[in-house]
Amino acid sequence: MSSYQSRLNKGLPKHTTSLCPDCKKVIDAVIFERDCAVWMSKECPEHGLFEDIYWSDVDMYLRVERYAYDGIGVQNPQTTASNCPFDCGLCDIHLSSTCLGNIDVTNRCNLSCDFCFANAKVQKRVYEPSFEQIKDMLAALRDERPVPTPAVQFSGGEPTLRDDLPEIIKLAKKMGFLQVQIATNGVRLGEDPKYAQTLKDAGLSTVYLHFDGVSKKTEPLIEIRKKVIEHCRKARQGVTLVPTVINGFNDHEVGDVIRLAVENIDVIRGVNFQPIAFTGAASTEKRTRQRFTIPDLADRIEQQTNGTIKKSDFYPVPCVVSLSKLVEEYTGEPKIEFSAHPHCGVATYVFVDGKELVPINRFVDVDKFFQSVDEVINILKSGGLLGGSKAMMKGAKVINDCIHENAQPKNVHFKEMLKQILKKQNYKSLGEFHWNVLFIGAMHFQDSYNYDIERVKRCVIHYATPDPKRRIVPFCAYNSGPTFREEVEQKYSIPLKEWESQHKT
Repeated sequence: MSSYQSRLNKGLPKHTTSLCPDCKKVIDAVIFERDCAVWMSKECPEHGLFEDIYWSDVDMYLRVERYAYDGIGVQNPQTTASNCPFDCGLCDIHLSSTCLGNIDVTNRCNLSCDFCFANAKVQKRVYEPSFEQIKDMLAALRDERPVPTPAVQFSGGEPTLRDDLPEIIKLAKKMGFLQVQIATNGVRLGEDPKYAQTLKDAGLSTVYLHFDGVSKKTEPLIEIRKKVIEHCRKARQGVTLVPTVINGFNDHEVGDVIRLAVENIDVIRGVNFQPIAFTGAASTEKRTRQRFTIPDLADRIEQQTNGTIKKSDFYPVPCVVSLSKLVEEYTGEPKIEFSAHPHCGVATYVFVDGKELVPINRFVDVDKFFQSVDEVINILKSGGLLGGSKAMMKGAKVINDCIHENAQPKNVHFKEMLKQILKKQNYKSLGEFHWNVLFIGAMHFQDSYNYDIERVKRCVIHYATPDPKRRIVPFCAYNSGPTFREEVEQKYSIPLKEWESQHKT
């Protein structure tokens, strides 16, 4: 058990450090229970008291923190921390390696969304790294040790505004990224029927498609977004829907978004909900009215799927660390660890069996499964007991006892997949897991009002920048809190008029 997990298991209240939303100074904060919810309270000597809801369900908060895990960080940090979170990055006290690298390839956009992290179109300056700068950023991610970053997402602004995006994707694949994604509003993909195939041919793995709802009111571009799905279907290009969920605006449609994904399961691989983060100034009234936390989302999903997908079906990101450890034992090589803070995000898998939805929890005892994986790891580490292949067989039996075959969908053969992994180390068989299965997740990025530096230290989603001083920066440090985004973009951008003059056609 990690030292952090030991502290977590003491329950509430917890003491941490945060930031003043006004002056951004580091201040003490307490996380505590109030009316069955979890709150953060902090007081700045200059700007006074700030309180905001952290998680809306204390029981769910305490359940998921049982999976807290301190990763080993990076072996080749770029800087030494003396004043976290202002010394990014990554520094020598960061506890997670980069699971997903983000690279903003432009801050230009063909839309203007008021909740956009990038604040496109308002700066009157263009931030658009050169191809060589992007290559250097990709190299920094791949040079990370002990595990090179395995996945990268190109974002913005709107990345499809760059005509060289296919070449950038090809470069990333050539440099060894297993997963290459784009975060897009879908306008170009919807308007150009051939563009999805162009990106697919370049090596794109996933289209992260902004998708806020199923009605015109919640998603004004719903018809464009549906065209994106059709064009990606023709190109056999996988899509993940990414709704920004705002209380009182589109939270009533989360179940409909899931149903739309199920109807298009041949092309849509998941739905990754993102509860709103107030990256700019926001009044107490606005935050109270619009704030939406991970337990709120789990509640809405259970209600709007009539209990088919339950709140208890969701598990925090670090629950899968034991699987990485298991693969490490089999291969003798370090693997990526999803050692995010347990309150950053949750997820589950739902299998589609005809018209029926079957969450993985219905046929796998998930808690027992992870406990069994830990048991197998201990067997392999000891080198004793049964040893070698017999230890693998023992491991397969222990894990199989967690799987209820009679309850699993007909098209799922979970035990056989595990057998291939454990006996033959055939990790390609993991691909079978993704047929007719929908990933449903949530990642709640921080803002200045609920900023927890303990979460920042464990971030696994990092931005790469062209600035050697800020080479790799945790997501929430880049977009809120210290707002390194403003610093980097100001340093590496040019006035809009100058850019337009250089790019006259």
